[in-house]
Amino acid sequence: MKGKWKAVTFFILPFALLFAAFYLAPIGYAIKQSLYKVERQGTFGKATEVFGGLAQYERVFSDGPFWESIGRVLLFGIVQVPVMLGLALIFALLLDSGLVKGRRFFRLAFFVPYAVPGVVAAIMWGFLYSPNLSPFTAVTSNVDLLSADFVLWSMANVVTWVYVGYNMLIIYSSLLAIPQEVYEAAKIDGAGALRTAWSIKIPLVMPAIVLTTVFSIIGTLQLLAEPAVFRTFSSAVTSTYTPNLTVYSTSSIPNFNLAAAFSVVLALATCVLSFAFLKVTQRGGDK
Repeated sequence: MKGKWKAVTFFILPFALLFAAFYLAPIGYAIKQSLYKVERQGTFGKATEVFGGLAQYERVFSDGPFWESIGRVLLFGIVQVPVMLGLALIFALLLDSGLVKGRRFFRLAFFVPYAVPGVVAAIMWGFLYSPNLSPFTAVTSNVDLLSADFVLWSMANVVTWVYVGYNMLIIYSSLLAIPQEVYEAAKIDGAGALRTAWSIKIPLVMPAIVLTTVFSIIGTLQLLAEPAVFRTFSSAVTSTYTPNLTVYSTSSIPNFNLAAAFSVVLALATCVLSFAFLKVTQRGGDK
């Protein structure tokens, strides 16, 4: 029995140490920092960090631009996530249908955008959107894709382009795990390709769709690279355009204590939304 526990400890300990060092410790440090504030004696006095209790959180909950940025990314997610996952599901079903020739090529072609770093993708699309730099001047000269009305959806297009292939591979892998006997039974019952996809494939890959949705919810609230890059192309993107950009801008002042409080509230909001979505989908699956 002792030997068994030694083996378990041997395999778990490296993960536990890394998890504590790179996940739990930063969270604890952020919470600790959020409970302090900086005070000065006079205008040019030395800055001293003192315990402030919930003072930073009072500032967070009274910060209008921060909550506007929360609402902005929620709107972003409500529109962009279904479009992205819908495309990923369609592409995965097409690859699994047998109607598409050259599956390996298309799997790679769909996944390649995900291999492009987010900052590079944002810069590339920023040039394509720019009226003065874009090769598609017939479009950009008539529609300002970097204006306040369109810039959020321009960023949504970048995120969709990058992550459709990634989510498609997750769903496609789930499709490959479905036993062939299920398809054979459906064929015997007279189910066509569309009926099989709707009544068999989609329900069976629903756990993968739920997983990708949770990842997308988390990613939406953490949106940073695209707005940070688009600030250089568009004046419509402010330093508080998204929650993560607010955290970054606040820490650059620098006001690390307030930035830590923003981060803690954002993390809690992300957890609440993710777990709420999981609960809703679990209840739907139990019915």
